[in-house]
Amino acid sequence: MNTPLPSGTVLRSRYKIVELIGQGGMGAVYHAEDLRLKGRQCALKEIRPELGGIPEVLAQTREQFYREASVLARLDHPTLPKVSDYFSHEGREYLVMDYVPGPNLRVILNNARRQGRFLTEETVLGWARQLCDALQYLHSQKPPVLHRDIKPSNIKLTPRGQLKLVDFGLVKLLLPDDSRTVTVVQGRGTVQYTPLEQYGGDTGHTDVRADIYSLGATLYHLLTGKPPADAKERFLRPGSLTPPRSINPDISPQTERALLQAMAMHPDQRPASAAEWQAMLFSTPPTAQTVGVNVATRAEWAQAAQVNRWLIAATLSLATLALLVTLFAPPLPSEPSQPTEGSTPAALTTRTPAASP
Repeated sequence: MNTPLPSGTVLRSRYKIVELIGQGGMGAVYHAEDLRLKGRQCALKEIRPELGGIPEVLAQTREQFYREASVLARLDHPTLPKVSDYFSHEGREYLVMDYVPGPNLRVILNNARRQGRFLTEETVLGWARQLCDALQYLHSQKPPVLHRDIKPSNIKLTPRGQLKLVDFGLVKLLLPDDSRTVTVVQGRGTVQYTPLEQYGGDTGHTDVRADIYSLGATLYHLLTGKPPADAKERFLRPGSLTPPRSINPDISPQTERALLQAMAMHPDQRPASAAEWQAMLFSTPPTAQTVGVNVATRAEWAQAAQVNRWLIAATLSLATLALLVTLFAPPLPSEPSQPTEGSTPAALTTRTPAASP
């Protein structure tokens, strides 16, 4: 039975449980106080693997847990809470992370919906930029780190406006040959934000494009106020994904295209990297760039013409005068050429064929 730890419980003679933050079938998250560093607040991620008590499986999973936890402890990015410790206690594994104050994005979204409004595109795209940077960092690790459970409730907004991607419960290490992955917790993510290839758990092949799908689905939810149709439903009923602008017409066409591209059913149809998708989301359309350049060029020419108007007028006057002189001046008389003494008129000149050798 997965009974949560009561408040006041001290783990490892250091971490005192303050309260239960959240609980699921695979574990729980606690707010804890660090007794060694007075005043420091922590988040304890508790993992309860479903192992059936088999000693060999327990040992293997613990080894995997420590391997992955050591990788997480080396991560250092503003959008990721720092993992400072990891340990086992009574058959359960724990990650100790920075405690992140503030509401998660699902709470913020629900508050907006109760007020009858959408979150603005400017606000959501500001968050998207931070999350894209986080994914680029995770995916650039050796081996790449996949999150696999990006969703509004796993993203917190601090009082300073910084996003934190808080839940590493389904994180995976992508091995260099891309043939398999090492996972601490068996899981498939949250259905509305999970790509079809992730439904197979660890038996399915996932790569960085799975996180891109989840981030696209998360932004879809934040911008429309409604979670997208899940991948299984979309597979069975093509066309069941409602275009974002049909729900919120204030979404720009460029943002809608980027969202739908990130949420493509087949991984090959999605952007290959978070950097590529970020460029698709934020780059200025070529037509707009061209118009901007043309407008700037016309303005510069107009300013130059105003400054040099007298010189331009004089130049045009001289050019006009030269043209008039050329058009209306009488032609000069031509004198017939006189043959010189001893010369033969050209009309009488004949060409003598060259002698054959």
